[in-house]
Amino acid sequence: MNEAVSVDYATLDVFTDRAFGGNPLAVVLDGRRLTGGEMQAIAAEFKYSETTFLLPPAESQATARVRIFTPSRELPFAGHPNVGTGFVVAGLGQLFDRPVGETLFFEEAAGLVPVSIIREKGAVVGAILTAPQPLSVGRTVAPEIAAECVGLTADDIEAGAGAPVIASVGLPFLFVELKSREALAKCRPEAAAFALHLPALGTDAIHLFVRDGTRIDARMFSAGGRIVIEDPATGSANLALVAVLAERMAAPDATLALEITQGVEMGRRSLLSARAIKRAGKVERVEIGGHCVEVMRGTLILRHK
Repeated sequence: MNEAVSVDYATLDVFTDRAFGGNPLAVVLDGRRLTGGEMQAIAAEFKYSETTFLLPPAESQATARVRIFTPSRELPFAGHPNVGTGFVVAGLGQLFDRPVGETLFFEEAAGLVPVSIIREKGAVVGAILTAPQPLSVGRTVAPEIAAECVGLTADDIEAGAGAPVIASVGLPFLFVELKSREALAKCRPEAAAFALHLPALGTDAIHLFVRDGTRIDARMFSAGGRIVIEDPATGSANLALVAVLAERMAAPDATLALEITQGVEMGRRSLLSARAIKRAGKVERVEIGGHCVEVMRGTLILRHK
């Protein structure tokens, strides 16, 4: 006899104030009756960059355990899934028979992730996450290598103190500062160059950006197997970016706040607000947040043989 398992889900767009902008996300509201393999299959069915699954936490102070899947693998941490999941959970009001507060704590493989709620006129409109890990800065990378990966020349890329570098606050990225918005617009990822260079650098993703004061225009490309895809809004990358830029500031004590636009070239404009707090020359806290818009609600039906 086949046993049917019904699980509710919500979909939403993250880092936007309107539907069909930002970065899509699916949140499965109760994953207790699902295996890891079924979670992976569901994420592949949605085909969003990530799908999250809510589970009861192991620690009493946590709100939930959150598992994050791309269509092909599980992640230890990601940015827009935490912001979006926080938005959904806050809207529920309670989870696993417990009320939720204004700050949520999600258990993930990368650590405990605090997520605070954004309200406007009493309504939940978004969320802000704090990075689960301190900034880790790896090796610098030759501009020629970064340029080869995205169809540019080394002359398009900042060098010196702003040279390309590997950094992470949970997931590693290659950060590449470009000299112009025109260079950012003409980026075209080269899958062969990604496969040749990035594995040796310990990442599969490049985050490119142009800075104008406290405003950033960004694009992110990652290798999904043999295909390189673009992401409309990358919370984990922009978390690390604001931390890197804060660390590069001469002042030992500083707060750096950035407004980051991403996804324009994809037709899914996203707006992310990021902040890094630096004390005694060390980045102590990094946050990123934005608005979210719910798009769909539904029920998944799985039949167990």
